[in-house]
Amino acid sequence: MKKSLLFVIDSLDCAGAEKSLVTLLSLIDYSRFTVDLMLFSHGCILEKLVPEQVNILKPLNYSTFAIKPINQSFKESISKMDFKMFTSRMKYSTAIRLKKYRNSQKARVYWQSVSSVIENNAKTYDIAISYAQGVPTFYVAEKVNANKKLAWVNVSYRLTGKDKVFQKKYYDQYDKIVGVSESTKEIFLETFPEYRSKMEVIYDINNPQFISDMADIGDGYEDNFDGVRILTIGRLARQKGYDIALEACKKLKEKGIDFKWYVLGKGPLKKEIRQYVVTHDLTDHFILLGVKANPYPYIKKSDIYVQTSKFEGFGLAIAEARMLNVPVVTTKFDAVYNQMVQNKNGLVVNMDSESVADGIINLINNHNLRNEITEYLKLEKKGNVEEIEKFYNLVV
Repeated sequence: MKKSLLFVIDSLDCAGAEKSLVTLLSLIDYSRFTVDLMLFSHGCILEKLVPEQVNILKPLNYSTFAIKPINQSFKESISKMDFKMFTSRMKYSTAIRLKKYRNSQKARVYWQSVSSVIENNAKTYDIAISYAQGVPTFYVAEKVNANKKLAWVNVSYRLTGKDKVFQKKYYDQYDKIVGVSESTKEIFLETFPEYRSKMEVIYDINNPQFISDMADIGDGYEDNFDGVRILTIGRLARQKGYDIALEACKKLKEKGIDFKWYVLGKGPLKKEIRQYVVTHDLTDHFILLGVKANPYPYIKKSDIYVQTSKFEGFGLAIAEARMLNVPVVTTKFDAVYNQMVQNKNGLVVNMDSESVADGIINLINNHNLRNEITEYLKLEKKGNVEEIEKFYNLVV
């Protein structure tokens, strides 16, 4: 008899955890498992890549309610004479406008505001998996019946104060907690050392054949530029270090480098980034491409992949660049040496714009180093689909 699995994640927008989940779903043996997938936000770009065997559950009632215009949701509440959802929505909206919260704090405030109006999942599963920290973790702990519960942690996750106290009562309900790298695990254990015995490490799964095939579909860049193409992939958010990237870009221009620096991603810093680009006359050099369902042709046709992150759980985009033999320049975030070998598959530099710019210039000017890195990448082990066996060990 097949085992029933439930995966829960915020959305399938184009980001590391989301791509990791889609890859995992593509590798699961569906003769052994039935799979439901629950999303808090629907209609995102990676949903089209979910295998047809996966049952994407209909949106939660509150998720449907919360995306409606505020006047429409108010009228709906009046017509039903039920203001619980509207009150919860206004409570959360007011709270986050009054104070600047970090992501972990936003998740707590959201759940405190709206959990009472979120319905329980009606099924009982063999295994329920929260595939991201925050709201998915709270939901699986509180709203799902399952014989075993697993929580994924895919960022460097440090909690203090009321956030630590709040989240502990949810993590207590999990049988296993999975970090996506050794450093992610150890950083999580700084907050919750009591969970060491139930923590595992399963790296974000990369399927090199899938990435290679996808890289040959589509055209990628369309501007006929023949200088150095630099690429960064990541949400337009503080974590990704776009302040460092923009300053490094400015330094490259000042040094007369013939380059274009492309960015795949979207996020809250879009307006701020564009303003910096205009103010510093970088319009022809720092180019926001938005989100692409298939980023791999862009990676393959890049000369250098650059990651300026301040923290990462693993760094999936770096792994994808490596699989397509593109030299990497990356900042020295916590988990970087889980996959980077200094001066072999790329350059690890200090977390500042000068170091990033110098690393890029080194790869551009030092042809021998760049060729050596490219040859190393071609011989480097590709992907880690064997990590699926660790997953099976957890769910059998």
